[in-house]
Amino acid sequence: MSALVLFVRLVDDFSDRVGRLVSWLTIGVVAVCFSVVVLRYAFSIGFVWMQDLYVWLHAAVFTLGASYALRHEHHVRVDIIYHPASPRYKAIINLIGVCLFLLPLVAVVSYCGWPYVMRSWGLHEASSNVGGMPGLFVLKTCVLLFVWLVGLQGLSLAARSIVVLGGRQDLLPGGMPEADVEHREGA
Repeated sequence: MSALVLFVRLVDDFSDRVGRLVSWLTIGVVAVCFSVVVLRYAFSIGFVWMQDLYVWLHAAVFTLGASYALRHEHHVRVDIIYHPASPRYKAIINLIGVCLFLLPLVAVVSYCGWPYVMRSWGLHEASSNVGGMPGLFVLKTCVLLFVWLVGLQGLSLAARSIVVLGGRQDLLPGGMPEADVEHREGA
């Protein structure tokens, strides 16, 4: 059990660090989008690369921040069933969800996405828009990083669920992540 708990702590900490780092990109999204609007409507100037940039930054925030969202229970779920359930029932649901849905998705997207991303890197693919950004291959890499980060966080969720089902929830830092959600809702 101690190895599982250590794994949960390390992965959760990693997801938190990635999420906090990626969250800073939202400032870039707002700054670039604001600049595009001001330049277009105040000065009648437009740069396609700037429009690409804020869309790409936005895509990076969502793909790279998904593991943070999973870590903190901010993803879509049927709350009428899940929210009032006991920690043991939630652990069962989480374990089944990770094994039946999340990990197969990670495998399929990794398998299908790898050639897609490698081809993009080989071509040094850029925006298809005239005057657009170079480096589209970097953004496409975020697809693979997305599934790998979410898959890693899913393994942490599965490990956390196994610890809870083993009756050792007391070993976990802060219990199940939904305790954080209940704390925020009560505040």
